[in-house]
Amino acid sequence: MKNALILHGTSCTPQSFWQPSIKSFLESKGYEVIVPQLPEADTPDLEKWLPVALDFAFNEESILIGHSAGSPLVLSVLENINTQIHKAILVAGYARPKGEKKDAEHILQKKYNWEEIKNNVKDLIFINSDNDPWGCDHKEGLYMWEHLGGTLILREGEGHMGTETYNQPYTKFPLLEKLLELRYTRSSIDGTDKK
Repeated sequence: MKNALILHGTSCTPQSFWQPSIKSFLESKGYEVIVPQLPEADTPDLEKWLPVALDFAFNEESILIGHSAGSPLVLSVLENINTQIHKAILVAGYARPKGEKKDAEHILQKKYNWEEIKNNVKDLIFINSDNDPWGCDHKEGLYMWEHLGGTLILREGEGHMGTETYNQPYTKFPLLEKLLELRYTRSSIDGTDKK
């Protein structure tokens, strides 16, 4: 069964930014799409968010998308599932503490099992911008890519790709739609294509 899970970021809801349009886009492609309201969204906490994200029927056709604080949650999901999913996309993602409130980053794991994460997804994509106002920038994208491989897309001047604070409504996300249409895997990129 084709299904998708979209995980919002800090202080967001399932109606924030591009999530509704991406949900509609995936549904038009035959996916069952879940966009849960994560608990206490103003203070992301892995202990509270991870059980919600894991309450999903992951399979080889599943797509997992995270924005901002939803991205380290994607990493934790990938480390904790027992199946290899089709695709994971992290938008404005990060895997290290940000800013001065490093002790408040309860959405992060102290350590990630990079091999386990890599083994549980066929196609892993990171989208980061060079001017993200919260430090979820190209350096974070590169950090995750260096540990996991996959595809790293560095955007110029796109900020957080959805934020009210910086007046970036981002209600549509054409690049993300294009990436969701692609069916390639790591093996097809290197020419061995073992589907």
